[in-house]
Amino acid sequence: MKFRSALALLAIIASTSVAARKPCDELKAEIDTKIRANGVPEFSLDIVDQAVAEQSAGKIVGQCDGGSKRIVYLRSSASGPAIDQVAKK
Repeated sequence: MKFRSALALLAIIASTSVAARKPCDELKAEIDTKIRANGVPEFSLDIVDQAVAEQSAGKIVGQCDGGSKRIVYLRSSASGPAIDQVAKK
C-alpha cells in the first residue's frame, strides 16, 4: 500500500514539473481554449514574470518556462462562468 501511495505521489510531482517546463505560448493556447469552451467571451491571458504575477489583480492560472513565468487570467466582462469553474476541468 505504501508503494502505491509513493508511486502516485511521484506521478503527481512528475506531471507538475512537466507542466512547468511547457512553453508559455503552448500552455496559454490550451488555457485559452478551455476558457472559451466554457463560454467566457471577453478575457485576457498574460504571460508575466513570477514577481509581476504575484502583484497582479488577475488570477494565476498556469506556470511555464521552468516555473519562471506565470499565466495570469483577467476577465473583461461580467458575463460567463467564473474561472474557478474552468479550473476544475
